[in-house]
Amino acid sequence: MSFPHLSEVLKILDGALRSNASMSSNYAGLLADKLEQEGEREIARRIRERLARAPAAVAYAQDAGGMAGGLPVDSESRLETLDISTPAKGSVHLFLPGGTAKRVEEFLQSVRHYDRLREARAAMPLRMLLYGAPGTGKTQAARWIASELGLPLLTARCDTLISSLLGQTSKNLRRIFDYIEQRPCVLFLDEFDALASARGNERDIGELQRVVIALLQNIDALSDNTVLLAASNHEKMLDPAVWRRFPFQLPLPLPDTALRHQMWQNMLGEFAPEALDWQLLSTKSAGASGALIEQVSLDTKRHAVFAGSAHIDEEELFRRLSLSLALADGHALATLSDEIRWLRNWDTKIFSLRELARLYNVSTRQINHYLQDDHGNAGKPTRKRKAQP
Repeated sequence: MSFPHLSEVLKILDGALRSNASMSSNYAGLLADKLEQEGEREIARRIRERLARAPAAVAYAQDAGGMAGGLPVDSESRLETLDISTPAKGSVHLFLPGGTAKRVEEFLQSVRHYDRLREARAAMPLRMLLYGAPGTGKTQAARWIASELGLPLLTARCDTLISSLLGQTSKNLRRIFDYIEQRPCVLFLDEFDALASARGNERDIGELQRVVIALLQNIDALSDNTVLLAASNHEKMLDPAVWRRFPFQLPLPLPDTALRHQMWQNMLGEFAPEALDWQLLSTKSAGASGALIEQVSLDTKRHAVFAGSAHIDEEELFRRLSLSLALADGHALATLSDEIRWLRNWDTKIFSLRELARLYNVSTRQINHYLQDDHGNAGKPTRKRKAQP
């Protein structure tokens, strides 16, 4: 026999059995929200009325131990180890390829129907590991998932979570995991490789290995229906034991041509001129991340606003795109002549001599001067040397 909202009821009982008024009231509030969404407004109202009678001082006193403003803090710095946000539904735009979007939707359905899945013995711990190159949407995905679930997003702050004191990082982890068990939320461990790097590296010290062990133990002790998201730009650095703790694993690739087309249209919006060549823009932005496309769009729209124009300058858009791709690929364009030579090599049709002269507000003669490399810089723009390890 199915019993709806069993997870919330059990959490309320857990809080009562632990004499944790904060935990019980938090999950009772979530239960009231779900009942109201299902049309059970009278029951939701009665639950909220009962909650309103609860002495707030009790819950506050329980939260205050080892906390600042209710959030866990690092004993050394006294800074909070979590950031909290509440992204509203519809406020976060997420662009994913079809197959990846389907995986995210499957995760959401697993959260929403956890009780039914558990009854059918088909439930898995609600933990997802997101990984991929920088700018592919890992943080955006975490914000979108929280907004779709209607839950606050608690993001671990690695700058305060990781302490210089022996053993303090493990204690900080314990406080974070204890804290999130007391309230409905999504815990997001960003830059996950900073906590979960593979053990056995000869440069590791004992403390770092203890942090990984503490992390694994805390994940294992976490309730299966608590939503945990982790993100890494360097998945190959993660400890092998970490992967087994995340039944849902989501690789986030760079956007393909069709997805780039969708991103450009969404991000440029009404600023896009009617004659903009979307296909060319989508093709020329191959290799760009979603974050890069967003930044180029914002920069170009700002340029239009400063120029008093209702639409962006198409060639200015391509100029900013090309220079951003160069920077992302490690090319050092330190001078104006470097930029102009790069643009000319990138696409001679888009960046004709006359167009370059217009964009840089100089004469075509001056453009020729830059292209002839009169300043003694031979060939194409130089590539940045990578720092030696």
